[in-house]
Amino acid sequence: MRALIQRVRHANVTVDGAIVGGFEEPGLLVYIGVTHSDGPAQVEWTARKIWDLRLLREEQSASDVGAPILVVSQFTLYGDARKGRRPTWQAAAPGPVSEPAYDAVCDELVRLGARVERGVFGADMRVESVNDGPVTLILESPARG
Repeated sequence: MRALIQRVRHANVTVDGAIVGGFEEPGLLVYIGVTHSDGPAQVEWTARKIWDLRLLREEQSASDVGAPILVVSQFTLYGDARKGRRPTWQAAAPGPVSEPAYDAVCDELVRLGARVERGVFGADMRVESVNDGPVTLILESPARG
C-alpha cells in the first residue's frame, strides 16, 4: 500500500461540482494507492503511520492535535513510467480489491480517533488544497509477510 501525505492548511474534494469532503483548518491530505497483495496488515500499518507521523507544525502528529485527514483513493500511485511514454497501471489493484482496502484504511483511522473526510472511490474528483510548508511524504507499507 502506498500513501502520499501532504500537510495542508485546508483541503476539499468535489464530485460533479459538489463538495463531498474536506476541512478549512490545518490537517493532512492523504492519497491512498492499493496493490494486489495488500491486506489487513498493510491497512493497519498505513492507518497507524498516517495517524502518528509527526508532520504537522512543531513536530506534532494528527493524533497529537486531532487534525482532520482527507483521504482520497489514487490508483495512479502505482503507475509505472519507466518504459516508453505511456505509464502502466498493472501494479494497481482493481476496484473490487482496492475499494475495500481504501474503506478499511478510512475506518481504521476513525477507530484510532481521527476525524476523516473522504473522496468518492472511482469518481472523477477535483481535489483542492493549500500546502503548508510544503511538506509531502510518500509511505510504502511493509510487504505482506
